[in-house]
Amino acid sequence: MTRVLVTGATGFVGGALCETLARADYLVRGALRTDRAVPTAIAEKVIVGDINSTTDWTQALRGVDLVIHAAARSHVLHPAQGSADLYFETNDRGTERLANVATRMQVSRFIYLSSIKVNGEETPARAYTSADEPHPQDDYGLSKRRAEQHVAATAEHTGMEAVIVRPPLVYGPGVRANFLRLLRWVDHGWPLPLGAVRNARSLVNVWNLCDFLLLVLKHPDAPGRTWLVSDGEDLSTPDLIRRIGTAMGRRVRLPPVPVAFLQLSAALVGRRGELARLCGSLAVDITQTRTQLGWSPCVSVDEALARTVAWYLQGATP
Repeated sequence: MTRVLVTGATGFVGGALCETLARADYLVRGALRTDRAVPTAIAEKVIVGDINSTTDWTQALRGVDLVIHAAARSHVLHPAQGSADLYFETNDRGTERLANVATRMQVSRFIYLSSIKVNGEETPARAYTSADEPHPQDDYGLSKRRAEQHVAATAEHTGMEAVIVRPPLVYGPGVRANFLRLLRWVDHGWPLPLGAVRNARSLVNVWNLCDFLLLVLKHPDAPGRTWLVSDGEDLSTPDLIRRIGTAMGRRVRLPPVPVAFLQLSAALVGRRGELARLCGSLAVDITQTRTQLGWSPCVSVDEALARTVAWYLQGATP
């Protein structure tokens, strides 16, 4: 049985990924920061501590054929002082360390879960493609870009195959941050002054992302490339809110307040970043993914939203 090491194995994406891998008859080894109970999908667990430039990966990588590196220091909208170095220590130098040890332990393929923030924060003209020049706008995006470069360089000089995947916002049961905030807003029935917003944002549900990661574990054309993944349907923020409302059985109120007024108000209260994510466009083009890997999203947006809303309504949120 093929053994796969998953970092971030108990996280939002990692947990779903381990279940997907186990169903596909992979032997899943989870790399954990601290000792804890794990779901049955994780057949083996290894405690590695914090991921940084000195992490000892020897035990975790012993006997491993494939690695999916999903752990990261997550993006936050208002980072605390000193968080920049934490991004680089975990996402940049920590990934470099893991890739270097993986080659010494003869791992055959290394999948790095990066972020579309490597490309940038907004697509005012057209959707991003994997061929576009990276243009990260903050420390998080830059740390993920440098990690990509380490993985690619390590693979280039060794026999290890490397695959880089850049997803947009991921949603599904267990989602946090902005998407969870949207669920709460709709649930509470608050008027949301976003009816005049005309944007396009790509999302990827956790089931589609895990299905894609399962594919690139073994597809012969996946290594040596960067791949974009999404649900294949870009949504405006008002459309997303309406679809959440439909799935939740809630009435949605979207007053059409002019975007310029929203921008002025956000600037006055120091909330430009939050508004940009609600009003701006950030879309990805997955044509290359579809044509060259033969992949298509397996779960529709509406089905994924229904599953996510069901989780939310069951009281899975604090």
